[in-house]
Amino acid sequence: MGENPRMSPALLMVSASFLFATMGVCVKLASATYGAAEIVMYRGLVGVMGIALFARARGISLRTRVPGMHAWRSAIGVAALTLWFHSIAHLPLATAVTLNYMSSVWMAMFLVGGAVVAGAPRVDPRLVLPVLVGFAGVASVLQPALARDQLAPGVIGLASGMLSALAYLQVTTLGRAGEPDIRIVFYFSFGGLLAGFAIGAAGGWHRHTPVGILLLLAIGALATTAQVLMTRAYALGRPLTNACLQYLGIAFSFAYGVWLFHDPLTWAATVGTLLIVAAGLAASRLSATTLSASAPDSLQPPPDIST
Repeated sequence: MGENPRMSPALLMVSASFLFATMGVCVKLASATYGAAEIVMYRGLVGVMGIALFARARGISLRTRVPGMHAWRSAIGVAALTLWFHSIAHLPLATAVTLNYMSSVWMAMFLVGGAVVAGAPRVDPRLVLPVLVGFAGVASVLQPALARDQLAPGVIGLASGMLSALAYLQVTTLGRAGEPDIRIVFYFSFGGLLAGFAIGAAGGWHRHTPVGILLLLAIGALATTAQVLMTRAYALGRPLTNACLQYLGIAFSFAYGVWLFHDPLTWAATVGTLLIVAAGLAASRLSATTLSASAPDSLQPPPDIST
């Protein structure tokens, strides 16, 4: 889990995006044996153990003064993660990843909605445009899914992105409360462990196989390592540059999907993905600007949202 101090922020971010995309491949393969809640549970178990060892080695305390805030953030993040894993199991890999990456566009929409509710005299039109472009991209991405009776998983993937945006807000709030990133990720992983166990116990467990165990271990190790690399990248690099490089995860997922799962490449899905990426980048920049204007000393784009 330790990061190489000589790695640049850009290389850290590219590496994290690649590891997250590889985790998505393992999730899709593991979905043939396990349910989404079980995968979330085992991913949380590996994460809790890995982060606890990492924190102990670095002398970082995992004791928190705000357990309620962590519980709320974990509930939202785990829900987003479970929905995302479900969509990965039933959609082309790149489509599921793209819908989850809509979180930046949802954030812009929340800012617009908050301004309207607060009675702002005018809403920044620069925030409205990414929302419209992003949802145009969603419509394009989901068009092939409609033809293949995959609308329900598509909507679930879209919901995972919305919940990820809410988790972004909570991560920002926890950062303002002085909670370090490693502690936030630890309690998120712990929440996934508990929630996955509760849901899995109610629905029953699937029998383990040697391949299944290896996939579960890989999911936890890849996700935890990627989170550490991404955390380091956001600590050292430029937020907007990191946001741009994070979208490489979609490109990696496209390549994996075509190579391993023979996912179809359609013009509608490709154009829709490009629209979502463009809208997400614009929304990330404008949302950061808008939030910084109201809380200039507090905003730090989250190194971890739902993955």
